[in-house]
Amino acid sequence: MKSILTLGTALAMTAGAAFAESHAMTVRIGTEGAYAPFNFINDAGEIDGFEKELGDELCVRAELTCEWVKNDWDSIIPNLVSGNYDIIMAGMSITPERDEVIDFTQNYTPPSDSAFAAASEDVDLEGGVIAAQTATIQAAHIAEGGATLLEFATPEETVAAVRNGEADAVFADKDYLVPLVEENAELMFVGDDVPLGGGVGVGLRESDTELKEKLDAAIASMKEDGTLNTMITKWFGDDAKTYE
Repeated sequence: MKSILTLGTALAMTAGAAFAESHAMTVRIGTEGAYAPFNFINDAGEIDGFEKELGDELCVRAELTCEWVKNDWDSIIPNLVSGNYDIIMAGMSITPERDEVIDFTQNYTPPSDSAFAAASEDVDLEGGVIAAQTATIQAAHIAEGGATLLEFATPEETVAAVRNGEADAVFADKDYLVPLVEENAELMFVGDDVPLGGGVGVGLRESDTELKEKLDAAIASMKEDGTLNTMITKWFGDDAKTYE
C-alpha cells in the first residue's frame, strides 16, 4: 500500500518511552480516515472501515484499551515517532525504506497490486502524466520511470486530477481504485497491475517491542481462526487476496 520515507530516528527513542509508561491504560491508533475501504470517515463523522473493525478486534484480543486518532497522511509517521499516538493503521505497506524508521507487525493483508485508472484506454503510461498520492510507494514507482509524476496530498485529489484532465491516469492501490472504477463509468483500469510492497501492517516505534508482540499474537490468532479472511472479504470483496 502507501509509503512514507521521511523522519529522524532520534525522536523515536524519546517517544517510545511514552507507550512504556501508559500502555496499561490506552493505546492510541493513528489513521488517515481518507482511504476507503481501509479507513474513512462515515456519515456520522466517525472513523470507519476495514482497519477500524480490525483494530478494534485486535485490541480486544490483545487486551488493550484503544482509541482512534485521525491524522493527515503526510505527517502520520512523524507524529507516531513524536508520541502523538502509539501505532499506525492506515493502509500502510511494509517497505524496507520505512522499516529503517519504524517497526511493523506481521502483515494483516497479503501483498496486493497497484493499478492504473484513466478516463480513456488511449493513455501513455510510460511518458504521460500520472497522478499519485504524495509519499507513497506508488509515487516512488512512477518517479523511477519515464512518466511525469503529479503528486497530491490526498487520494481523492489524484482521482480528481484524472477526471478534470490534469493527469492522464492515477496510480494507486487497486483495492482503493476498484470501487471508484465500478461506481464511475468514466473511469477504467488500463495497463498491467503492478505488485508493490510487502502487505499492510501495523506501524510502531522501534522501542515498543512488548506492544508489537501483543499485536503480532492477535493478528496471528485472527489468521488461524479465519476471522481475518472473513473481514478482508467483507470489505474488499470475494476476489480480494486472503490468507491460505
